[in-house]
Amino acid sequence: MNHCEISQIFFRETYNVPAEQTVRCLFRALPHGRGYANGMINAMATGYLVAVLESICVREMQPHLERDEETVVGSSVKCRHRAPIPPGALLTINGWVVGIGDREATFWVQASDEQEVVCEGEIRFAIVRRSQIEKKIQTKCDAIERRELFVMA
Repeated sequence: MNHCEISQIFFRETYNVPAEQTVRCLFRALPHGRGYANGMINAMATGYLVAVLESICVREMQPHLERDEETVVGSSVKCRHRAPIPPGALLTINGWVVGIGDREATFWVQASDEQEVVCEGEIRFAIVRRSQIEKKIQTKCDAIERRELFVMA
């Protein structure tokens, strides 16, 4: 991880909100949300908005990592979704690094549509050893497989 280069990250870009990223679409995909999804507003889901913001931050960090050895994982999200965002809206997204630690970076992000600021906040990322997180994931997958074998017996 190159601390100096990561600390200087700044981005500004636009994002056109697709119809598939609405609250209705997200809730329809969830078993407990299907019954009321159609009654929800037709606006971008907070979960999708955070995913867009996170993905841009991660993309910006990638060139400054040791790709074979390190990966980025989200560790904290403190964002305020301030206003509805209809499908087709054009967002302007700004972000920059506001803090950097030994193995972490914190971004300030802000998204605006053509009328107002719709979201702002901080997203913190941890830079972890790829081998360590892959080992932990495999341990959990093995436990899930054992559980499923036990249930089937």
